[in-house]
Amino acid sequence: METSAIAPPRVVVVEDDPTVRAAVERYLGANGYLVEAFGDGISAQRAVRADPPDVLILDRMLPGISGDELARDARQRSAVPIIMLTALGEVEQRIEGLETGADDYLVKPFALRELLLRVGALLRRSRAAAAPTREIVRGDFRLDPARRRVHVRGEEVPLAAREYELLAHLVQHDGEVLSRDDILREVWGWSFGEASTVTVHVRRLREKIEQDPRRPLHLLTEWGAGYRFSADRSGS
Repeated sequence: METSAIAPPRVVVVEDDPTVRAAVERYLGANGYLVEAFGDGISAQRAVRADPPDVLILDRMLPGISGDELARDARQRSAVPIIMLTALGEVEQRIEGLETGADDYLVKPFALRELLLRVGALLRRSRAAAAPTREIVRGDFRLDPARRRVHVRGEEVPLAAREYELLAHLVQHDGEVLSRDDILREVWGWSFGEASTVTVHVRRLREKIEQDPRRPLHLLTEWGAGYRFSADRSGS
C-alpha cells in the first residue's frame, strides 16, 4: 500500500554573509525544514517568483537587489510570511523593514533558537488563518477566512498575511479597545516585543481599507489605550 508523506515546510533564506547563511540553513534543516539559501537578491527573487516558499527570511542589505526590494516584490505577488534580518537596531530602521511588507524582524546578532521559534509561530498562524471558518461580515467588511480574502465596500483588498490576521482580530473584537501589547500577544504570539510593530501594520491597513487613511473611520486610535475597529461609517 502506498503512503503519502507531507512535505516539510519550505523556507527560503537570503543572506550575503556566508557564515550566517550556512548556520541558518543547517539549523533550520536539522529542525525539519526544507531550506533553500541564497547569497544575493537577484537569484532569490527568481526562486521566490517561480515558487513562493512557506516562509521567506531576508537580510535587508543584499547585493543586486536589497532585502527591502525583494520583500516588496514578494508581497505584491503572494502572502508569504516574511522575516527581516537587520544589523540595524534602531526603532526607525526596524519600522522601515516592516513597511516593506515584512511580518517580523530579528536584529543581528540573533539566536538561532529564536529564529526557529519565530518561523514556527509564523507558520502556525498562517495555517490557522487558512483553516476554513464561517464568513465574517461587519458593515462594509466581508472576511472569508477559508480563502483569506477581504472585501471592503464590495471590492477585494489584497492583504499580506499579517495584515489579514490583524484585521481579522480587530474585526472579531468589533467595538473593543485592544492595547498594542494585547495585539502583539494575540496576533504575533509575542509575550514581549516592539509595540511600534503594531503601529506600522495598522498604518498599512488604513492605507488599504480606509477611504481617507488620514481620517480613518474604521481602524480607530484610542489615545493611550490602543486601537478599536468600528464597522460604523461615521467612525463612532
